[in-house]
Amino acid sequence: QVQLVESGGGLVQAGASLRLSCEFSARAFSSYTMGWFRRAFGKEREFVGAISWSSNSTYHTDSVKDRFTISRHNTKNMMYLQMNSLKPEDTAVYHCALRPDSSGLSISNPNNYPHWGRGTQVTVSS
Repeated sequence: QVQLVESGGGLVQAGASLRLSCEFSARAFSSYTMGWFRRAFGKEREFVGAISWSSNSTYHTDSVKDRFTISRHNTKNMMYLQMNSLKPEDTAVYHCALRPDSSGLSISNPNNYPHWGRGTQVTVSS
């Protein structure tokens, strides 16, 4: 069974930083990509970035690539999203998700991730 649990969200002022964590189990998969997505109120789910667990390659969407950084723990099944210079428009529920690499599907499409965490709320006040 795949389980993903996000943590680290909260209420911060614009310009502040937060680090989100995603702890997960992935014993059933030999190769996979972990993604971060967010959903603001009334909007569709948005791709934030992803990391290939085998190659450690990271991908960030253009709107956050100068402010957000995805990384992983070297030995544990933990992924992080370091968010700096937060803006009110970053307010959303942030989810981590797992996509088996065997699918070969786009990493930025949330529909290609069959496993999701419940999310953590990030609220940025102006």
